[in-house]
Amino acid sequence: MIAIIDYGAGNLRSVAKAIAGLGYEARVTSSPDEVLNADAVILPGVGAAGDTMNSLEALGMADPIRQVVAQNRPFFGVCLGLQVLFGNSEEGGGQRCLDLIPGMVRRLPPHLKVPHMGWNQVSQRMAHPLFEGIPDGANFYFVHSYYADPEEKAIIAGETEYGVSFPSVIIKGNLVATQFHPEKSGDLGLKMYHNFLKFGLGGRYGGHPRHRP
Repeated sequence: MIAIIDYGAGNLRSVAKAIAGLGYEARVTSSPDEVLNADAVILPGVGAAGDTMNSLEALGMADPIRQVVAQNRPFFGVCLGLQVLFGNSEEGGGQRCLDLIPGMVRRLPPHLKVPHMGWNQVSQRMAHPLFEGIPDGANFYFVHSYYADPEEKAIIAGETEYGVSFPSVIIKGNLVATQFHPEKSGDLGLKMYHNFLKFGLGGRYGGHPRHRP
């Protein structure tokens, strides 16, 4: 069972529809026990970091998420679901997050049109099963005003340019997170979800860094 965490944000049904369309049992849930018992977990992200953290804490979901990641079980964070994995965010004057990945979430530079919305390229920085069948430089759909700045640069699997080069794919063990929305990114987005579940559930993850120009 693939648990899709429901903390009161939108876009859950489109994620569930995408996963179900790949032939998996997708369950939208607010139950910490279902998350702990799931074969894989997806944390979608829409809204503000502060509201999201408040909701996760109120549902008793923050610690189960930490347990799933600590146990190296397949976990996929999407957009804000990537950002809240970090230690802190600049959003709202400063917000403590789940602190699963050392680093800061920063606002996009002020001279840019924010939010960054629409299609943009992802340059692959790591040879990894997540990218199987996905061309380097492929376009995915973004909607965000903040970006992650991890302390450990080796976990950056994909990067995107928008006034600044920012991590658009993070991979650390069985933890995968994207700044873009795969469920809004057409066939290649579905392919990424497929790869995550195929290789994550099969225990076949393990990437090798590419040369970084």
